[in-house]
Amino acid sequence: MTHDIVNWKAIVEALLYAAGDEGLTKKQLLSVLEVDEAELQDIMLDVKETYEKEDRGIELVEYADTYMLSTKKEFAVYLKKLIEAPSKGLSQAALEVLAIVSYKQPITRAEVEEVRGVKSERILQSLIAKALLCEVGRADGPGRAILYGTTETFLEQFGLKSLEELPPLPENVEEDGVQEEADLFFENFNQTFEDLK
Repeated sequence: MTHDIVNWKAIVEALLYAAGDEGLTKKQLLSVLEVDEAELQDIMLDVKETYEKEDRGIELVEYADTYMLSTKKEFAVYLKKLIEAPSKGLSQAALEVLAIVSYKQPITRAEVEEVRGVKSERILQSLIAKALLCEVGRADGPGRAILYGTTETFLEQFGLKSLEELPPLPENVEEDGVQEEADLFFENFNQTFEDLK
């Protein structure tokens, strides 16, 4: 594969988008793209120049040999409005994560993903931004993973005085069934978020 034939910019863009907030190291990109350092530098310069155009809302950021996509600072005022805007309801995926955390807290991201079977990092961050979840500590063991739990805002939004008011899960429910049972409960309350002003 030569530089002229392969659409390296599109490939890098897809990789960085998939990597999210963590970005990708130079070493990771070299391994995945199977190019040498000089070629990678040319590709990344090409990508950077593409995003520097005025009609683009994101930019390529490099720090400590790690590349990531980031929103441009000049649009911060609009992003702030988005974050502060009232919620228009939660997605099915967000409801699943919220249900799992509320019934099994404190819980790590890996444990949430084990129940759901899919990555949940972005959804967890979104629920934290909405003040429905928060970090409540660190798990014991290697890596000391972050533990997540619900907030006072969560209780208020769902009209609960405490977590004890959550509907009980059926006895002898299988581990994989926890998400399904909890999700049914939260589906009934999705309207709460749609009515927020």
